[in-house]
Amino acid sequence: MSKAQHASQVKCFTDIPNIGKAMADDFILLGFKTPQDLAHADPLALYHKLCVLTHTRQDPCVLDTFMAAIDFMQGGSAKPWWAFTEERKTRFRDL
Repeated sequence: MSKAQHASQVKCFTDIPNIGKAMADDFILLGFKTPQDLAHADPLALYHKLCVLTHTRQDPCVLDTFMAAIDFMQGGSAKPWWAFTEERKTRFRDL
């Protein structure tokens, strides 16, 4: 299955680079109806909400993946989730 090269090509959550079925299910759990809704999301708020909803402290790489997906849906290029690790560590030091 190939991933979208641009946000305009995304029809379902799993079309987004880095997003598989489990993360797509997390987006639905978080209340998203369409992938396009992610363009207006706050990755840190999503991370904290997912921790609350699952009663589990999620691995910080989940936040990296949220950052990658949101960036892509805002028109950014497809990048691996780990390309956002350093940014996460800088922006969200207390995580």
